[in-house]
Amino acid sequence: MARSFAQMARTAEQVNRGVQVPKVAMDNPPFPIHKLGDQVLRKPAKRISKVDESVRELARAMLRTMYSAKGIGLAAPQVGVHKQLLVIDLEPDNEAAAPMVLINPEITSFGAAIDTYEEGCLSIPGVYLDVVRPSVVEVTFRDEMGRPQKLQADGLLARCIQHEMDHLNGVLFVDRVSDELSLNEELKEQGFDRAAVRTIR
Repeated sequence: MARSFAQMARTAEQVNRGVQVPKVAMDNPPFPIHKLGDQVLRKPAKRISKVDESVRELARAMLRTMYSAKGIGLAAPQVGVHKQLLVIDLEPDNEAAAPMVLINPEITSFGAAIDTYEEGCLSIPGVYLDVVRPSVVEVTFRDEMGRPQKLQADGLLARCIQHEMDHLNGVLFVDRVSDELSLNEELKEQGFDRAAVRTIR
């Protein structure tokens, strides 16, 4: 965990200062966040062909939306924008820590170890369930200036990257939950339709 936090901090410090915004909740954030059942969440995102100021402004708007919802990660499809763009900040209470912006991310390798960890999602508020994922990933992406970057991540950062990248393919974390009983109970308790889940086996 310590290594991924340090590596994340260095990478973010180097490449993402240009998209930092105040880490505060807004009364009227730039975007509404789509919820489970909205078909917009199931549409695959498209690669970004040109990284320009409009992409950087989208990242800023996504960060403002994410901080307002008290999240640590957000993918563009969650706000109805079908572009391959993620924003992540594992330290939302630390104003000095720069967020990560990943454009056209691709996982190039997975570590052999897997672990189980409870996940939640801004698109499925109130639902928290265990998901099994690889513990380590290597990911390539473009930064906010369009420069190629490579990152090896483990722990929470690796999980967050995988969770947010799933959104780019129209996949939600509940699709990966194997505990059917807990899944059904949690969804019912929060008023979500079980039929909106597309279980991955």
